[in-house]
Amino acid sequence: MEDAHSSSLAYAAIINHQDDFDLITSDPKSTAETGTDFNDRSLTSRRYALAGVACSGIFSISCIIAGFVIMAIGGSHGTNGAILYSPNSKLRQEILALGLNLIVTLCTESTGLVHGISLRSALASESRLHFNTNLRLLTAARGWRNPNGLLRNGIMAVLLILSYTSTLLVVLSSKFVTANSVGVDIFSFNSLTIQVYITGLPLVLLGVTLLFQVMTAWSGIKAVKILTWSSSSVDMTAALVHHMQLTPVSLYNPFPTPVPFRCMRGVSDIDAYGCPAKPLETQPSAWHAHPSIRKVILSLWGLVVACAVWATVNTLILNIDLGVDFPTPTRSWSFFPNENTRSNNLVFSLSEGVTIQWWILSFVIVALIQGSLTLGMHCAELVANVIRDERQWRCASGRKGLRMMTNPLKSFFTSQFGLVLFIAKSMLRESFAQELLVDVLNDIDWMFGLACSVSSTTTTSTAIDISELDNMTTVIILSMYTSQVHI
Repeated sequence: MEDAHSSSLAYAAIINHQDDFDLITSDPKSTAETGTDFNDRSLTSRRYALAGVACSGIFSISCIIAGFVIMAIGGSHGTNGAILYSPNSKLRQEILALGLNLIVTLCTESTGLVHGISLRSALASESRLHFNTNLRLLTAARGWRNPNGLLRNGIMAVLLILSYTSTLLVVLSSKFVTANSVGVDIFSFNSLTIQVYITGLPLVLLGVTLLFQVMTAWSGIKAVKILTWSSSSVDMTAALVHHMQLTPVSLYNPFPTPVPFRCMRGVSDIDAYGCPAKPLETQPSAWHAHPSIRKVILSLWGLVVACAVWATVNTLILNIDLGVDFPTPTRSWSFFPNENTRSNNLVFSLSEGVTIQWWILSFVIVALIQGSLTLGMHCAELVANVIRDERQWRCASGRKGLRMMTNPLKSFFTSQFGLVLFIAKSMLRESFAQELLVDVLNDIDWMFGLACSVSSTTTTSTAIDISELDNMTTVIILSMYTSQVHI
């Protein structure tokens, strides 16, 4: 009876103050008469975000122009055009590939930031913004034609995968075995010549995919009113209050109207209905509060299990082929390639040399392998950002409070999870870097038992021009550990 009496008194208090709540939410001047906008509009963040999108657009157009120029002057046919970057320089190739990965990562992060900000404001306008951080590519606003709708988000996911697939195929290298004389054993060679090429068609596709991402992000910010450019959950809450879009919502009443008996109920209790809750001594973890966190973590562990199964199946098949029941002493378990590296291969032959079919098959193989990595890193970003939001609220409720940062660059470099994730994106994608190897060796780039390489085999006394690849036989090898394109 005492609890029921307390609940009735609480409900009466809510009813008595309902007029005050309606007065506040119905009069826009009630929050504006006190002065200027009390929430941080983060104009600095807006300038940085728009500058990043503009630079991404300039870089994408530059890639398209450079790609067409390379295709025009780099070969006899447009599809296999390439130019020589620097001979005998393996280090320069790695630096060039890593630098290109970093630039592409910056471009995709810039467009992704703007796209996520517009999606957050679009969800808020529909009273569906339950969390400050959402899966950008898997959370959509209503409407098929909406720039933040399901169709556009799906296209953005495909464009993101294709952009990194193209990056891997832009920089290719060739290793030439220089034999002593014609007819000599190909394993007896005096020197190994390395040449680095920049290909035209992947560069064009890279520019096109980045340009479409820029156009999608730009259309998103034009289609909705941006509440705040800040990524802070505190700034977003202040913006929602200022624009009168912060409304209590429950599973039983999903409309933007006040719900009684929801005092001290958090987002983890969205399906709860009943009396107000007592304040919790400890805040629930993100695992319990954010349903997408559980899906993301389980999916990432699923990728780990898939890689382990991939390696196990490959080892069993390799043991059967070699007629042994255990790994031989000469087999290498290193993550880096060496002379003892082993792989199982499935061979697909193409008789026309380097044609558009060769490129399509190469793009498909690489996209299928690294697409899961791209989506996995995108989902991992959700975990890092949710942890950032949780830490901000914990600091804000502490004794010292929360010190807000208006400079987004300073906020980025002081965020340990965000900085580590940014570096990991570039390094992990670089581990999938493709190499065009014209020699008798298989140079395999490893990434925890799953890797890719583009290689070829020939013996010659002089370096082969890239345009002469049309006269060679192309063999696609899909390996259990690696994906290789043998020419």
